[in-house]
Amino acid sequence: MLRWTVHLEGGPQRVNHAAVAIGGCVFSFGGYCTGDNYRVVRPIDVHALNTSTYRWMPVAVQDTEHITPFQRYGHTVVAFEGKVYLWGGRNDLMACNTLYCFNPATRSWTAPVVTGQVPNARDGHSACVLGHCMYIFGGFEEEFDRFTQDVYCLDLTTMQWHFVRTKGSPPSYRDFHTASAIGHCMYIFGGRGDVSGQYHSYAEVYCNKITYLDTVTRTWHELETTGQPPPGRRSHSMFVYKGSLYMFGGYNGNSNLHFNDLFCFDPRTNNWTELKPLGIPPCPRRRQSCCLCGDRVFLFGGTSPKPAVPMEVDGIQDNSPLQDHNDLHVLDFAPTLKTLCFLAMGKHKIDCKNVPSVLIRDFAMMTSHNNITNITRPEHRG
Repeated sequence: MLRWTVHLEGGPQRVNHAAVAIGGCVFSFGGYCTGDNYRVVRPIDVHALNTSTYRWMPVAVQDTEHITPFQRYGHTVVAFEGKVYLWGGRNDLMACNTLYCFNPATRSWTAPVVTGQVPNARDGHSACVLGHCMYIFGGFEEEFDRFTQDVYCLDLTTMQWHFVRTKGSPPSYRDFHTASAIGHCMYIFGGRGDVSGQYHSYAEVYCNKITYLDTVTRTWHELETTGQPPPGRRSHSMFVYKGSLYMFGGYNGNSNLHFNDLFCFDPRTNNWTELKPLGIPPCPRRRQSCCLCGDRVFLFGGTSPKPAVPMEVDGIQDNSPLQDHNDLHVLDFAPTLKTLCFLAMGKHKIDCKNVPSVLIRDFAMMTSHNNITNITRPEHRG
């Protein structure tokens, strides 16, 4: 009974951030918000979501060594053995190729010493963990004004980078795609390329083919699929649940469409299926984050077209065509009876005076908005 169960406002207002789930919490790193200054170098912000209470909190980072990464967007984070590894991304001045490690237990950063063939700085790449290695694919190298289709591998036990020489036909040069690990294979979907092939001429290409890299044989395979594949897009979300790939949202620049559709790809049958969960879905958006915790998916942030009605921010007319989100949505693959009862209580406005106080508290958490957006935003541009 796949269902959207929770919609709360007031969390961190972020676009193009990166997030990962560890130990019952979702940790979100960086990102941008329209109107803020990303030419100023400042420490990256970290937020934590308690997936039991749906409460967001800014994380006070211990920075005695002064090695916190700078605030950025278009980066990636992965989890490995209880720690978070952040790589890539950029601010408005520069991109980065330094590896950082965040320890949720100590709330502190380190910058592990790495060796080998370090990838060039980039943003819009993808990262996923297979075994004890983090694989990086694609992205955009600002220094060379080009998309890439390279694969790099970082052994997280030795901290040695390797350029992966692959066989077969790789996915085309692209950025803002997704990479997902199933077994020893890395599945690539979507992203933005260019008709020129590698260099950025602003004539964009959006591919809806799904391709995987067998990391044992280092061979690319493009799949012949059945069903109706989703339209090509970038800046979407993808996650793995019980051996299948799920994709939400994204944007196609050629058609100027934002999406809020949900598709499932089964790698056992190579079949695409569009899903229609119960409940109210998030509005169409791109550059959100999406993390799986148990049977629930926590989706937050991103950006969408604004309503036709003009908006004001701090008394100033806002003429930007997009709006950045601070909301949280939960997609539940197996909602509990308690969750379903709470949904019925809210829908029918049931009198709760005889409900035990512990359930009243849980219901309030599930239905009460957060309020941290305004206290965690940096200063606006003047």
